[in-house]
Amino acid sequence: MRKKLRYNKLGDKMKNLKEENGKVLFKRGNESIRISPCGRNAVRLEASVLELSDESFTLMPKNADYSVEERDYCVFMRVGEISLQLEENGKITVYSGDRVILEEKPELTFNDGFRHYEDNGNGSVSARVTFRANDGEHFFGLGHEASGRFDLKGCSFDLRHVNAKCTIPFVYSSLGYGFLWNNPAVGSVELSNNRTRWSVGETKKIDFVIIGGTPREVCETLSDLTGHAPVMPHWATGFWQSRLRYETQEDLLEVARRYKAEDIPLSAIVCDYFHWTEQGDYKFDPEYWHDVKAMTDELHKMGTRLVVSMWPTINENSENYQFMRDNDMLIKCADGTDRVFSFYGPQAEIDVTNPKTREFVFSKLKENYLDKGVDALWFDEAEPEIHPENFSNLIFSIGNGGEVAMLYPYYYSKMAYDGFSSISDEVPVTLTRCAFLGSQKFGALVWSGDIPSTFESLSMQVKAGLNMSMCGIPWWNTDIGGFYGADTTSDEFRELIVRWFQYGVFSPVMRLHGNRNRHGEKKRDVKEPTGDPNEIWSFGERNFEILKDLVFLRERLRPYIEKHMKIASEKGYPVMRPMFFDYPDDEVCYTLGEQYMFGDEIIFAPIVNRKQTEKEVYLPDGEWVLTKNKTTYTKGFYTVHADIHEFIAFVKKGSDLINIF
Repeated sequence: MRKKLRYNKLGDKMKNLKEENGKVLFKRGNESIRISPCGRNAVRLEASVLELSDESFTLMPKNADYSVEERDYCVFMRVGEISLQLEENGKITVYSGDRVILEEKPELTFNDGFRHYEDNGNGSVSARVTFRANDGEHFFGLGHEASGRFDLKGCSFDLRHVNAKCTIPFVYSSLGYGFLWNNPAVGSVELSNNRTRWSVGETKKIDFVIIGGTPREVCETLSDLTGHAPVMPHWATGFWQSRLRYETQEDLLEVARRYKAEDIPLSAIVCDYFHWTEQGDYKFDPEYWHDVKAMTDELHKMGTRLVVSMWPTINENSENYQFMRDNDMLIKCADGTDRVFSFYGPQAEIDVTNPKTREFVFSKLKENYLDKGVDALWFDEAEPEIHPENFSNLIFSIGNGGEVAMLYPYYYSKMAYDGFSSISDEVPVTLTRCAFLGSQKFGALVWSGDIPSTFESLSMQVKAGLNMSMCGIPWWNTDIGGFYGADTTSDEFRELIVRWFQYGVFSPVMRLHGNRNRHGEKKRDVKEPTGDPNEIWSFGERNFEILKDLVFLRERLRPYIEKHMKIASEKGYPVMRPMFFDYPDDEVCYTLGEQYMFGDEIIFAPIVNRKQTEKEVYLPDGEWVLTKNKTTYTKGFYTVHADIHEFIAFVKKGSDLINIF
């Protein structure tokens, strides 16, 4: 239980101040403020000019020892090493020990006007909170976005989901704290040099949590507050094969059979979109997929799982459309329509925030996929993708899109997790294009969306993945080779696929995918044809041998990866993480966006530039063994050579891992 360690009577000097059930309440003008302990080294602030609701969204506050006291027209709440000071004029200052880490910045003169609200006239307000900038501070997190930035200080970002941008409103600061913006509304954040500001356009309240500690401590508390990922099942830690797209059952089986004949381990093969009869039917087209159960049986005998794509789109030609529309299972629009996306005609999208929708759609997925042996689902378009990107026009069962839109991928993954859990004891894995705070507890395997097949894109993905790793979501991956724009016959792409494949080996999940430029004619009269082949033998004989060796290396690494997946579940520590995660006192580690820790014994430095064969790598304290030649290095910067068939990885000296390279 929560325990007050010390307490003096509140309200002696500050009027309208009281304590109820472990929460401090303060009224100033028309603004209500509530501060409360939220978990280990975590304190929460809620503020509103409307009625202060108890809504926690995806946050799960935890009991924690705390103290609260009033002095000098201020009230202090201390939770572990974190103290939040609320002054009579409304100003918030946060301390770690005796050091100021966050201090609100006034918008008016004379140190007045903290936090800003404007009435929208529809029961919501726009709101923002502004803090003073700290010189020398570094920020990491906010999910994934191809910004090309590792340290997010000096940047501004939209708080919204779109293809290739998944917003997790959390940052870790090099000053030793995490900031969780507990709000699913569309907005923005400025991590600039003159201020740090969080803003939303439609909300009921300002709500944030400050978590103190090292990267490990903050990630552990963040997972406690938003949910721990399950332990990734063994099958998902191996090599996944995918392309856009296998047009028929025989096409897919032919690929799996060749992997088996070549004796190359294949954990999963993915059946991408438009294998269906109609958007919203959630079933295979029998013209091209004539016996799904026979297909999955054969795959399972080969030791391969089948992952199948679904979209949230549905149109009036679907056999499910009328029922879902009549039962309020579709996203509605403020203008009275339900069409939010155009792709082979105008599409509605399912409202997964409605539990009845989740139950109905999963029943169809079970009947048409899972009962036929499909092992896992791929939830594409999970933001959801809408055109135009006007979330305020959307009406969900839980509220207006401007206020709650970022919760959509959370409930999308919840649909799969709840459904699978009702029929099986096996941990579900759902490949999804988007996520929100807490999605990890539903087995969400997030990927970075439809990204270009370029070296610049690869560089951006390395940085994006490290920022995602600090957001409580340890299951993450990219399309190896990028998604679009690749000519598989070109020397440039054949170099890129090898370098990206090397990166894939040292990613939480290793999945080859992409829409490769098509050089031949369509073989069949299908609505959505395939691109060029995208299997490891599709990029030249020399590359085939290199990529095959990398698949076998991944296979040898699986016990190590699974050990760290278990730690990720228990502690919230990501498998792939920035160097500062393990070396928080080393200032250099906060500047390293193109090398990282893979678990706690491997440093990997991907090559991300064309025709690059040398890279400068920084090694922190300790002794490190270069895997390719077993040379030992100590702390410092080193230039390391790596030809196309080589990669740059170091293992802690004394680790048995060195024997598998």
